[in-house]
Amino acid sequence: MALEIKITQTQKGRIAIVTGANNGIGFETTKGLAKVGYKVIMACRNIEKAFSARDRILKEIPNADLDIFQLDLSDLESVKEFAQGFSKKYKKLNVLVNNAGVMTYSDQKNGEGIELQFATNHLGHFALTSLLIDIMPNDEQSRIISYSSVAHKSASIHFDDIECKNAKGYGAAYGQSKLACLMFGDELNRRLKKSESKILSLSVHPGVSDTGLFNDMSWIQSFLFKVLGSFITHSNEKAAIPALYVVLSNDVRGGDYYGPTGMGGLKGKLGVSKRSEYSKDELIAKKLWDLSEELSRIEFNL
Repeated sequence: MALEIKITQTQKGRIAIVTGANNGIGFETTKGLAKVGYKVIMACRNIEKAFSARDRILKEIPNADLDIFQLDLSDLESVKEFAQGFSKKYKKLNVLVNNAGVMTYSDQKNGEGIELQFATNHLGHFALTSLLIDIMPNDEQSRIISYSSVAHKSASIHFDDIECKNAKGYGAAYGQSKLACLMFGDELNRRLKKSESKILSLSVHPGVSDTGLFNDMSWIQSFLFKVLGSFITHSNEKAAIPALYVVLSNDVRGGDYYGPTGMGGLKGKLGVSKRSEYSKDELIAKKLWDLSEELSRIEFNL
């Protein structure tokens, strides 16, 4: 049976941050939250694209309450500046949707020499969450959403080789980054419960959709993706449903992991998703947490 989002009252007065809100799944998530009354902070690397996205949303939802902040998740100084700017302007945060991500097919690093996908997809969101969690109300409607991927299932954390230079398998670095997102979401939930916080940490995956992550493909990969796309992908609107569900539903618990359940998780009805046995290892999750604090130079006070 398909899960449904049931909205019984307006969410007006509540504030959400969506990273990567200017396109793809982040854009559709922003639209969905704006429709039910959320004030949505569009946290985007490219400000010009963010304003263009905001204008498109306002044409469809004239009363949408949107604000734009610049955020480059690969740059920890940008993350800190964003958190400081947001906290100065707003005194609370109800929902943090850690959506933004990159998928690269070449060896790239951020300014501090950290593999770009790990730095952006996981480390930037780890730091962002640590800097904002203290202004989230201590109730079950306060939620932190981590975006994983079906790619996590074949991945592991290469603690001695974060760049995955010696890792076997195509896309090892991307899979590692999305596995890190899932394990962070789980470990965060355990630490929230241990501290007796009511804030919920949940994880989702969107299945497969053309979000713009595939722009860096070679022409052969791009051609194959376009040929097979209609069979293995679904729309960005459908890909945003898992995040909207865990934000808006009263039937979720901290630590839950939702996504499409058809075709091995690529598309289909929303449901509780299968995760790899590796991702359930709490000792590895704790080790990843320690590494994330070390690389971000941020002590996550929780």
